Amino acid sequence: MPDDNQGGTAVSLGGVAITFPLAGGDVYRAVQAIDLAVAPGEFVSIVGPTGCGKSTLLNATAGLLAPSAGTVHVFGEPLSGLNRRSGYLFQADALMPWKTALDNVAVALEPKGVARREALERAAQWLARVGLKTFVNSYPHMLSGGQRKRVALAQILIRDPEILLMDEPFGPLDAQTRQIMGNLLLDLWAADRKAVMFVTHDLEEAIGLSDRVVVMSAGPAATIIGDFTVGLARPRDTAEIRLDPEFHRIHKEIWSSLRAEVQKAYAFGEGAA
Repeated sequence: MPDDNQGGTAVSLGGVAITFPLAGGDVYRAVQAIDLAVAPGEFVSIVGPTGCGKSTLLNATAGLLAPSAGTVHVFGEPLSGLNRRSGYLFQADALMPWKTALDNVAVALEPKGVARREALERAAQWLARVGLKTFVNSYPHMLSGGQRKRVALAQILIRDPEILLMDEPFGPLDAQTRQIMGNLLLDLWAADRKAVMFVTHDLEEAIGLSDRVVVMSAGPAATIIGDFTVGLARPRDTAEIRLDPEFHRIHKEIWSSLRAEVQKAYAFGEGAA
């Protein structure tokens, strides 16, 4: 079990269980007995079958959802309320359609009381860092899916969170754009390493990005069944790294753990006994 009192741990989940009420007084047990520690600067991906509670764990870490049992610690302190040391990048766009890319990024600094002029200057710098220097005055409907995701990434990173929570952030994108976004994320992460919890259904994406890949069992009552170290050298190119024989060895090892859980989830969804 992770040591909740370890200030050197960015995120520590100890014995976490999360249930949801059902009609008639019953409960749905989403996850149970979750022990997971993420170190500062560590990139950890979470994979598992659909419905296994990957996003639920992120929501608990963000303070959006209180565990039914167990503890969540952030840098050694028990989490109470929202996790203000984290930034959360969702799968769906959360950009305001009536604001330009520049304003969508700058608005993230409003809760910190940053003066508008300074916020706009910093937003322009971040848009340049994500490759959108010439799109600062574009509205979301004028941008491609990959460009909107870059704006959303800049909107999160401008706040300089110590922990990044990412829930299938590149899911809606085509394969080539996903690889471009993966490399962009790695470049930004390498410049100022933050703790990352990255949820994805794409095992190849998880291996290409991560220091560790955590595998969850099929739900209900999902738990962690595997924790694999990815020893591939950095820096990485998310396309080229897939040609490395070590990549294929790691993929085979993790998939051998994940395959049966995917089959269980499919059978459960089909109503099999």
